[in-house]
Amino acid sequence: MGRNTRKRRTPLATKAIAASAALALGGGGLIWANFYASAHEENSYGNQTRSAGAQVATINCPDVGQQLTKVPRSARRGVAKELSQLDRQITDAYTRLASTRQAQAGDAGYVNNAILSPLKSKRTATLDRIGININRAGGKAPQGMGDLAECQGVPAEQPETNDGQGEDQNNDGQDQGQDGGQDQGDGQDQGDGQDQGGDEGQDQGNGGQAGNGPVADDFINIEDVQPNSRNLPNGLAANGDGGSTGSFTTNCGTNENENRNSDNVIVAPGVSNGAQHQHDYVGNQANNAFASDEDLANGDTTCQNQGDKSSYFWPVLRVQDGQNDIDADAPGGGQDSNVGTIQQTAEAELKFVGNRTSDVVAMPTALRIITGDAKAFTNGLANANTAWSCTGFEDRQSTDKYPICPEGSSVVRTSAFQSCWDGQNIDSANHRTHVAFVQEDGTCANGFQAIPQLQVRLVYNVAAPQIENGQVTNAFAVDSFPEQLHKPITDHNDFINFFDEDVMNQMVDCINNGEDCQ
Repeated sequence: MGRNTRKRRTPLATKAIAASAALALGGGGLIWANFYASAHEENSYGNQTRSAGAQVATINCPDVGQQLTKVPRSARRGVAKELSQLDRQITDAYTRLASTRQAQAGDAGYVNNAILSPLKSKRTATLDRIGININRAGGKAPQGMGDLAECQGVPAEQPETNDGQGEDQNNDGQDQGQDGGQDQGDGQDQGDGQDQGGDEGQDQGNGGQAGNGPVADDFINIEDVQPNSRNLPNGLAANGDGGSTGSFTTNCGTNENENRNSDNVIVAPGVSNGAQHQHDYVGNQANNAFASDEDLANGDTTCQNQGDKSSYFWPVLRVQDGQNDIDADAPGGGQDSNVGTIQQTAEAELKFVGNRTSDVVAMPTALRIITGDAKAFTNGLANANTAWSCTGFEDRQSTDKYPICPEGSSVVRTSAFQSCWDGQNIDSANHRTHVAFVQEDGTCANGFQAIPQLQVRLVYNVAAPQIENGQVTNAFAVDSFPEQLHKPITDHNDFINFFDEDVMNQMVDCINNGEDCQ
């Protein structure tokens, strides 16, 4: 399948996130957040990016989708479209924020009056429609939905976290962060902005060709990262009485077909450009916003084992080299502030491993899992799950910085997915609660069952960016929602299981018997 592209917008400067070591579960007990700040500094998230002359760096809105844990199945598609509308409204407001700096400089109330207040009104109307969708389907809309309408302007000098929003209730005991809350994308553009009051274009103090990052402070020399700062994914299946120590590797290529789009069929089904950033797809070639389970089951696959029609997808990595890629004027690309040359992975390793305390059971067909949070920069760390490193230095992993690799070394992105399943559902209303990470002792909580854990390792041969006097050139970054400023913490990864039954059973047997298969 050829490249399928769409479009994008324009943004600005910063906000940092305060890491919490533990999160309180509403149901009682303390669970570890399992997200480790980069070990190169004591307080990684206190290290703020500054945007010259920008009083408000970005816009932070409550992540409504993560509050909706009980949505009737018949209402989910309609609710997903409204969630996408909320994302588009944020993008439009952020675009306006980035393009009206001159007006903001002359009017202290401009951001609130011209950007945040209209945004709140639009969000209120959309939240009302979400409640109607839920109630009409026989559900009960959460109380206090209206409280989620108000957004905050985040000052460049005083970053905050949206700590109370979207915390994962299924945190793990391993050190790879939380599960995926991901992008509830875009779609229907409400057209927020006729910019009145002075257009200054993009804020060049924030870095990046699109004016919204990355910036010099988003990078670190990998040799400055402390070794063994995080437990690596390949340690999760290790040793332990009764553990399942085997593995199953599937080879699905590196997206040589350049199969890309800016949809996300998991969180925004039926919404074109639902992610507002491009994804690379390997495995199943039928994945787009409108693909049904039947479409995916009948799709072609790039996997060598034709019994694996699963879909594996992640945000593209770009080098901001001043060159236009094919989507420069398209949604998900240049129209959503994702610019530069898309990089094809040099290696894409897809490996399934076991549980260190028990056997694993087969994944159900069409199981959906998202790991990481495309909105972690404004949501906070609860669902972030990022590991950046370099070949030859993979005992050093950074969570909040892109690595600068020495000559001869390549950039590595690693994701380790949730490996506990509720035994019933292939998805959940917020795309999180049907799966979880293991607990600190390696077991699954709440009666969940251990399933094979997907580990994705992506390698890129990209030149190290140059940083001089606080300015970065030839930067690389993952695609993101515009207001997320292309922060490394927003990296995420997606999986939909379409292994046929025989191959899935083979995988389970290999893992439980301690064999390494492919």
